[in-house]
Amino acid sequence: QVQLVESGGGLVQAGGSLRLSCAGSQRAFSTYAVGWFRQIPGKEREFVAAVSWSGTNTDYSDSVKGRFTVSRDNVKNTVYLQMNSLKPEDTAVYYCAAENSGSRYYIPPRGKYDYWGQGAQVTVSS
Repeated sequence: QVQLVESGGGLVQAGGSLRLSCAGSQRAFSTYAVGWFRQIPGKEREFVAAVSWSGTNTDYSDSVKGRFTVSRDNVKNTVYLQMNSLKPEDTAVYYCAAENSGSRYYIPPRGKYDYWGQGAQVTVSS
């Protein structure tokens, strides 16, 4: 069972940038596809981005496409979410999630992740 720990959240002004990290507890994390989600209190969790275990395939929600970039360093067992041109509506708790996958190109359906981190708060001020 893999454990995930997010870091890098914080407060930033609109137009600024932040980078979130998601560290996996096991070396096998390098064979897991990883997704990023966010949630505002009182609202459903929203898909943000995902990356296959090889880093070859990525997927983004329309709301962040062109502003956010997901990447990974499998030597460090870490997945990153680079967030640029941040907007106040990006304010949320951000979660990373992982799903063990065989194919280097596989990105799970947005509802199919088995392991979740504890979340990191991102606040964008106007």
